[in-house]
Amino acid sequence: MLWLTWRQHRTQILVTGGLLLALGLLLLVSGLGATAYISEHAPSGCPGPAAACSGVNSAIYDDYYHPVFMVFGLLPLVGSALVGTFWGAPLLAAEFERGTNALAWTQSVSPGRWLMAKLGLLGGMVVVAALVLSAMISAWLPVFRGAVGDKTLEPGTFTITGVVPAAWWLFAFVLGAAAGTLFRRTLAAMAVTVALIALTIPAVFFSRDSYAEPVRTVTTGWTALYDRGGSLVRDAWVTPAGQEVVTLPDGVCPPPPGVDARSERAQLLRDGCLIGEGYRKAVYHHPPERFWRFQWTETGILLIGALALGGLAVTRTLRRRN
Repeated sequence: MLWLTWRQHRTQILVTGGLLLALGLLLLVSGLGATAYISEHAPSGCPGPAAACSGVNSAIYDDYYHPVFMVFGLLPLVGSALVGTFWGAPLLAAEFERGTNALAWTQSVSPGRWLMAKLGLLGGMVVVAALVLSAMISAWLPVFRGAVGDKTLEPGTFTITGVVPAAWWLFAFVLGAAAGTLFRRTLAAMAVTVALIALTIPAVFFSRDSYAEPVRTVTTGWTALYDRGGSLVRDAWVTPAGQEVVTLPDGVCPPPPGVDARSERAQLLRDGCLIGEGYRKAVYHHPPERFWRFQWTETGILLIGALALGGLAVTRTLRRRN
């Protein structure tokens, strides 16, 4: 079965390996380029948050970080969709469509062993590929931390580092396989897989803040909490009397004459005025130390979904056999 599985799916395996190699080279070139630029052009102490580093930070961000991150920022949706569509959906649907499953079962191969080779071996490869990609990105990000800040819990970074990528890819793979057992047509299974992944990703993304109760911090420098790699949930003003308000009373710190109240300058002037009047910010946030807690929470959610879908695929296949 191992040899047969390799022969049937070697195209997906080789293409995925080639893509991982290409992405790894892209990360390597970007990281080495940024390192060389820093050694040649960055003054002492840069890149970093100091005002003198703004030019260096911008150059590193624009030339080395942002173009590459835009490629990987699409992976939560595109990567899962590709795995579910080209690994998961044809896995069983194509067998049922061509009738080759019946041939395998008449060659002293039990349906259980057939499923184990299909789901177990290829699912394991999907997990390993995702973890390799996550490790490469995790090694690339620290090169840019001084220039772009800590992005530990930033949604795009969170989904492509740690163990979450493996959970997403495995979930997409099993979802495609389950769709194949339900529709038994490759194209139909592919379409359903893409549609369900497109619905699942935003549902999980927008539920992350509920993984834990946010920390409440009263401060005047609330942006520093976010810059440390945390995740901002919401904020509100706290009056000098200690009352938390969402809407400020009318007439408190109006913009100076001639300044547009909707402009960024008016916002900065108003915030400075409010702090001078004794107001503070109540910031509800998740600190970066919750990274692994959130990683394992999301992984657990996706693994439960993958187990349920895997059970559906196995049940439907065995029922078809009987």
